[in-house]
Amino acid sequence: MQEYIHLGIVTLITFFFNMPWGYWRGSVKKFSWQWFLAVHLPIPVIIFLRYYFELGFQLYTYPFLVGAFFLGQYVGARYYKKRKARAAQTESQ
Repeated sequence: MQEYIHLGIVTLITFFFNMPWGYWRGSVKKFSWQWFLAVHLPIPVIIFLRYYFELGFQLYTYPFLVGAFFLGQYVGARYYKKRKARAAQTESQ
């Protein structure tokens, strides 16, 4: 049971930790070196969390953590685009 609680905690941390990186990723050119950094720099922190919470690398953890990783990146980038569109709309008025 403790293992599932740890998985939930790490999944939430992964999601919220990736939102700022996704925000940054949304503001740079796709496949540039900044984009590459925005996608890959959070990975060591997630690996540390796996070890810290003693999750290891069991197969059942991947859908949760990979999903939280990409969802956090997506939400952050989406927030940047919406904020940019809102700023452009207020400038035009």
